Amino acid sequence: MIAYVEGRIAEITENACILVSPGGVGYEVFLAAHTLARLPERGESVFFYTATVVREDALELYGFDSWDERECFLVLISISRVGARTATAILSVFRPDDLRRMVAEDDMLSLQRVSGIGKKTGQQIFLELKYKLKASVTQVAQGGGDPAAAGRPGGVLADTVAGLVNLGYDEQDALQTARQVLRAEADLDVSGALRAALKALARGRS
Repeated sequence: MIAYVEGRIAEITENACILVSPGGVGYEVFLAAHTLARLPERGESVFFYTATVVREDALELYGFDSWDERECFLVLISISRVGARTATAILSVFRPDDLRRMVAEDDMLSLQRVSGIGKKTGQQIFLELKYKLKASVTQVAQGGGDPAAAGRPGGVLADTVAGLVNLGYDEQDALQTARQVLRAEADLDVSGALRAALKALARGRS
């Protein structure tokens, strides 16, 4: 499986880009809407984490901004009724942390914001997503880090990140800091983790 590609952009289409590797091989890489929107100009360099999807009539490559998003994509396509295109549509509306918050809050209705997903289908997808996100929380929520920080009831990592974002911090900075705090002190609750993260962010800015 191809898990990472880098090169220059040759073309940009409605839902993909053509990326030419340094060896001269061109890959069609399908992308979520938010990634497409941030692509640089043709001829500029770019890289993606990727997942290869093999179908009966095609072999397709999907690209992602982060390893976390790639892992979430793999969880989504393991759900019945969710193919690669539907998973990409979901990730065009929701980031991985959004999906984790939805699971933590039992928010079954938000999936209906995705084009092509109605109430009944959304409920069926959500029930399986809830189980699989919790079952794979080590890989999805922490990118292979300490399972204790994400596996406890209440979703300490997700809630801490959400709290920091609500306070105006960048989501990626919040996620990185929250992970570091919870790896150092795995028994923290949300309020304790939030206080520790705010102190760490303040030190970083001073």
